[in-house]
Amino acid sequence: MTILICLFGFFLNAQTQMPNVSLNDLEGKKISITNDFNEKDKIYVFSFWATWCTPCINELDEMNDVLEDWKKELNLEVIAVATDDSRTQKRIKPLVNGKGWEYKILLDSNQDLKRALSIVNIPYTVVVKNGVIVHIQNGYVPGSESELYQKLKSL
Repeated sequence: MTILICLFGFFLNAQTQMPNVSLNDLEGKKISITNDFNEKDKIYVFSFWATWCTPCINELDEMNDVLEDWKKELNLEVIAVATDDSRTQKRIKPLVNGKGWEYKILLDSNQDLKRALSIVNIPYTVVVKNGVIVHIQNGYVPGSESELYQKLKSL
Protein backbone atom coordinates (compact mmCIF):
# COMPACT_ATOMS: atom_id res chain seq x y z
CA MET A 1 0.00 0.00 0.00
CA THR A 2 2.85 2.39 0.85
CA ILE A 3 4.39 1.79 -2.58
CA LEU A 4 1.10 2.67 -4.29
CA ILE A 5 0.82 5.89 -2.31
CA CYS A 6 4.39 6.83 -3.25
CA LEU A 7 3.76 6.06 -6.92
CA PHE A 8 0.55 8.11 -6.85
CA GLY A 9 2.47 11.04 -5.36
CA PHE A 10 5.15 10.69 -8.04
CA PHE A 11 2.58 10.85 -10.85
CA LEU A 12 0.93 13.88 -9.27
CA ASN A 13 4.32 15.64 -9.23
CA ALA A 14 4.93 14.62 -12.84
CA GLN A 15 1.90 16.73 -13.84
CA THR A 16 3.02 19.96 -12.20
CA GLN A 17 1.28 23.08 -13.45
CA MET A 18 3.12 26.34 -14.06
CA PRO A 19 2.57 28.76 -11.17
CA ASN A 20 0.25 31.71 -11.70
CA VAL A 21 2.86 34.47 -11.49
CA SER A 22 3.02 37.77 -13.38
CA LEU A 23 6.31 39.35 -14.47
CA ASN A 24 7.24 42.46 -16.42
CA ASP A 25 8.78 42.35 -19.87
CA LEU A 26 11.56 44.74 -20.94
CA GLU A 27 9.01 47.45 -21.78
CA GLY A 28 7.39 47.21 -18.34
CA LYS A 29 4.27 45.37 -19.57
CA LYS A 30 2.84 42.90 -17.04
CA ILE A 31 2.83 39.34 -18.43
CA SER A 32 0.91 36.49 -16.79
CA ILE A 33 2.73 33.16 -17.04
CA THR A 34 -0.45 31.08 -17.08
CA ASN A 35 -2.63 33.42 -19.18
CA ASP A 36 -0.16 34.68 -21.78
CA PHE A 37 1.57 31.37 -22.48
CA ASN A 38 -1.36 29.00 -22.89
CA GLU A 39 -1.81 28.30 -26.61
CA LYS A 40 -3.01 24.71 -26.95
CA ASP A 41 -0.27 22.25 -27.95
CA LYS A 42 2.37 24.99 -28.19
CA ILE A 43 5.67 24.26 -26.44
CA TYR A 44 7.03 27.00 -24.18
CA VAL A 45 10.68 26.86 -23.16
CA PHE A 46 11.39 29.03 -20.11
CA SER A 47 15.13 29.58 -19.74
CA PHE A 48 16.14 31.10 -16.40
CA TRP A 49 19.33 33.17 -16.61
CA ALA A 50 21.17 36.24 -15.30
CA THR A 51 23.61 38.72 -16.82
CA TRP A 52 26.41 37.51 -14.52
CA CYS A 53 25.91 33.81 -15.44
CA THR A 54 28.25 32.83 -18.28
CA PRO A 55 26.77 29.32 -18.80
CA CYS A 56 23.30 30.93 -19.01
CA ILE A 57 24.41 33.34 -21.71
CA ASN A 58 26.18 30.53 -23.59
CA GLU A 59 22.99 28.45 -23.51
CA LEU A 60 20.84 31.31 -24.78
CA ASP A 61 23.40 32.08 -27.53
CA GLU A 62 23.34 28.45 -28.68
CA MET A 63 19.54 28.28 -28.61
CA ASN A 64 19.35 31.56 -30.53
CA ASP A 65 21.58 30.06 -33.25
CA VAL A 66 19.23 27.09 -33.80
CA LEU A 67 15.86 28.64 -32.91
CA GLU A 68 14.72 29.31 -36.48
CA ASP A 69 15.44 25.68 -37.43
CA TRP A 70 13.55 24.46 -34.37
CA LYS A 71 10.55 26.64 -35.24
CA LYS A 72 10.37 25.08 -38.73
CA GLU A 73 9.56 21.73 -37.10
CA LEU A 74 7.99 22.66 -33.78
CA ASN A 75 5.34 25.07 -32.55
CA LEU A 76 7.42 26.64 -29.81
CA GLU A 77 8.39 29.85 -28.10
CA VAL A 78 11.46 30.48 -25.96
CA ILE A 79 11.06 32.85 -23.03
CA ALA A 80 14.25 34.04 -21.33
CA VAL A 81 13.50 34.79 -17.67
CA ALA A 82 16.13 37.14 -16.22
CA THR A 83 16.65 36.59 -12.50
CA ASP A 84 18.90 39.63 -12.00
CA ASP A 85 18.20 41.65 -8.89
CA SER A 86 17.98 45.45 -8.70
CA ARG A 87 21.78 45.82 -8.72
CA THR A 88 22.33 44.10 -12.07
CA GLN A 89 18.93 44.55 -13.72
CA LYS A 90 20.11 47.62 -15.67
CA ARG A 91 22.50 45.34 -17.62
CA ILE A 92 19.74 43.15 -19.08
CA LYS A 93 18.44 45.32 -21.93
CA PRO A 94 21.90 46.30 -23.27
CA LEU A 95 23.05 42.66 -23.14
CA VAL A 96 19.92 41.40 -24.92
CA ASN A 97 20.19 44.12 -27.58
CA GLY A 98 23.90 43.41 -28.08
CA LYS A 99 23.27 39.68 -28.48
CA GLY A 100 20.35 40.19 -30.86
CA TRP A 101 18.26 37.59 -29.05
CA GLU A 102 14.75 37.28 -30.44
CA TYR A 103 13.33 35.79 -27.24
CA LYS A 104 10.61 37.32 -25.15
CA ILE A 105 12.49 38.56 -22.09
CA LEU A 106 10.77 38.58 -18.71
CA LEU A 107 12.15 40.14 -15.54
CA ASP A 108 11.93 38.03 -12.39
CA SER A 109 13.64 40.70 -10.28
CA ASN A 110 11.97 39.60 -7.03
CA GLN A 111 12.54 35.97 -8.03
CA ASP A 112 8.84 35.17 -7.58
CA LEU A 113 8.70 32.65 -10.44
CA LYS A 114 12.11 31.20 -9.59
CA ARG A 115 10.99 30.69 -5.99
CA ALA A 116 7.58 29.28 -7.01
CA LEU A 117 9.37 26.64 -9.10
CA SER A 118 11.92 25.93 -6.32
CA ILE A 119 14.82 26.75 -8.61
CA VAL A 120 18.13 26.91 -6.78
CA ASN A 121 20.75 27.25 -9.52
CA ILE A 122 20.72 28.72 -13.01
CA PRO A 123 20.80 28.08 -15.90
CA TYR A 124 17.56 26.21 -15.50
CA THR A 125 15.17 25.33 -18.30
CA VAL A 126 11.49 24.49 -17.86
CA VAL A 127 9.49 23.12 -20.80
CA VAL A 128 5.72 23.61 -20.64
CA LYS A 129 2.99 22.23 -22.87
CA ASN A 130 -0.71 22.83 -22.24
CA GLY A 131 0.12 24.49 -18.90
CA VAL A 132 1.95 21.43 -17.58
CA ILE A 133 5.69 21.20 -16.94
CA VAL A 134 6.82 18.32 -19.16
CA HIS A 135 10.61 18.61 -18.89
CA ILE A 136 13.25 20.27 -16.71
CA GLN A 137 16.90 20.73 -17.58
CA ASN A 138 19.27 21.98 -14.90
CA GLY A 139 22.66 23.43 -15.87
CA TYR A 140 24.31 23.82 -19.25
CA VAL A 141 27.21 22.24 -21.07
CA PRO A 142 27.91 22.63 -24.79
CA GLY A 143 25.59 20.28 -26.65
CA SER A 144 22.76 20.49 -24.10
CA GLU A 145 20.67 22.33 -26.69
CA SER A 146 20.78 19.22 -28.92
CA GLU A 147 19.52 17.05 -26.06
CA LEU A 148 16.79 19.61 -25.39
CA TYR A 149 15.78 19.60 -29.05
CA GLN A 150 15.46 15.80 -29.07
CA LYS A 151 13.21 16.03 -26.02
CA LEU A 152 11.11 18.78 -27.63
CA LYS A 153 10.62 16.66 -30.76
CA SER A 154 9.23 13.83 -28.65
CA LEU A 155 6.50 16.00 -27.10
